[in-house]
Amino acid sequence: MADAHHISQTAHDRLSAELLELRTHGRIDLADRIERAREHGDLKENAEYHAAKEEKAKMEARIAKIAGILENAVIIEGVGDGTVAAGSIVHLRYEGDDEDEVVKYLVGSIEERHGDLEVVSPNSPLGEALLGASAGDTVSYAMPNGELSVIVVEVE
Repeated sequence: MADAHHISQTAHDRLSAELLELRTHGRIDLADRIERAREHGDLKENAEYHAAKEEKAKMEARIAKIAGILENAVIIEGVGDGTVAAGSIVHLRYEGDDEDEVVKYLVGSIEERHGDLEVVSPNSPLGEALLGASAGDTVSYAMPNGELSVIVVEVE
């Protein structure tokens, strides 16, 4: 079984709408572009045709990705108990940094959008270390060049 994708209802709705758009209008528009490009003659030397076929392949890959996410989606809602969970926004300070060097991350699916926040997957080393932590906790996680520690400043 594929990994569950923890996403908000808003992200689920946005992805569902994108999938519908790609499967309907997107496919129709690209089919029209490919057909128009074919009319230009020799397909071996037809850059417009090759560009449209490449775009179609990328679109089909995006359709497959979104369909996989939605198929394995688990709708999350903020826990609100002060601990880090999927859907939380965390304020972190890397150990050794100044008090005012705080970074904010959204813990969740890469498909989530919450302003310009960077996203940390709950399945990543940092995400796994953060799950269940509260403000004031220090958590460590493995990096290729050693272990890093972060201090959880705030959990939203």
